[in-house]
Amino acid sequence: MQGLIMAAQLIAGISILVILHELGHFWAARAFGIKVEKFYLFFDAWGKKLFSIKIGETEYGIGWLPLGGYVKIAGMIDESMDSEQMNKPAEAWEFRSKPAWQRLIVMIGGVVMNIITGIVIFALISYTYGEKYTLNSSLEYGVVASDLAKESGFKTGDKLKSVNGKEIKYFENALSSEELLADVTTYTVERNGVDTQITLSKDFTRKFTSSKKAEFLTPRFKYNIEETVSGFPAEKAGIKKGDVLLAVNSNTVIFFDQLQEALKIESGKQAQISVLRGIDTMIMPIDITSDGKIGVTPNPIGIAYDSLKFGLLESFPKGVNKAVETINLQVKGWGKIFSGDIPANKAVQGPIGIAKFYGGEWIWSRFWLFTALISLGLAFMNILPIPALDGGHVVLLLIEMITGKPLSTKAMERIQTVGMVILLTLMVLIFGNDIIGLFIK
Repeated sequence: MQGLIMAAQLIAGISILVILHELGHFWAARAFGIKVEKFYLFFDAWGKKLFSIKIGETEYGIGWLPLGGYVKIAGMIDESMDSEQMNKPAEAWEFRSKPAWQRLIVMIGGVVMNIITGIVIFALISYTYGEKYTLNSSLEYGVVASDLAKESGFKTGDKLKSVNGKEIKYFENALSSEELLADVTTYTVERNGVDTQITLSKDFTRKFTSSKKAEFLTPRFKYNIEETVSGFPAEKAGIKKGDVLLAVNSNTVIFFDQLQEALKIESGKQAQISVLRGIDTMIMPIDITSDGKIGVTPNPIGIAYDSLKFGLLESFPKGVNKAVETINLQVKGWGKIFSGDIPANKAVQGPIGIAKFYGGEWIWSRFWLFTALISLGLAFMNILPIPALDGGHVVLLLIEMITGKPLSTKAMERIQTVGMVILLTLMVLIFGNDIIGLFIK
């Protein structure tokens, strides 16, 4: 069931973004009087399609090959490679008959639409859900350090004070992608009452992106049980909301991370758990799953949060800032991929990898967040100067505007062919990386 939910979210998110991207090209073309022959979600490869209807001069449809979508603009060298049309004299309503600046606007229309989509979604997320931040000053017991964090110099119990000289007000700011992708990142932590500096090594980014554990540092907290998951061992054993788990067999647990570690030790076994309920202490036998879970959600004690709400007008500057930050991180991330700091197979995700980000539960806030991130990712990818992508067409148009004359039809067809080969090769590599990831943990 979780797989179906992930797939449904992926298809829904990508379909929304493809339609909006192609609308950007469509509206720009129509604004300049250019004929658009087809508007398709997914590809109608070899003439096969699931649905089509012709309205005016445009055929709208859904193809069978779910690898994106397209608009077929009359008189343009594109993936259709319609050389028959290009050999005829140019008509006034064709793409090739229009001034270079108009054609340039048509080509960037999709990217602009993806950027606007990202901004609008981020703005509406801020307006609808607001923002919630963990006050770093409330983390009385410091942080829990993952194996990678320990290797980098952190210890469980460290209290974060500043990062790159900036005081940490909100815990989340200390672990932003901007900080973790920086060339040099230095933390000041309080350890046993003494300030200690930790500078992440040059190869940290590679290790971080290759790490299978998403949590680099997490807050350490005492807790009681917020809820039990239906059908899991905790519910079956009779654990209730408000209970405090004191020990797993002989292992005393005070903090939630200690409970997680104690359960891992007893994975797949039955354990005796000491439970405090009110003023009564009881011992409960409980079967622990093979991955060390019992199905409880903790209620952190003592952690304070700032919840920020925004009006509709206030939310749009937040959306713009989020979009700029996301694109900036895309640029930095790809720079680190090209420099070799981040392995490409760890950073580039195909459909399977993206579906996993959406998750096996349909949570609307998360769905729209990842859809916005993907929208900006598509904008960035499409503007790259690769033939067959929007960015490749933009480069050719800029060359034409500088030199004063367009490339020949034959040259553009050859460039388009090279671009399609590059894209197909990249798709094979990305899909292969996804498939390999299913079998290699």
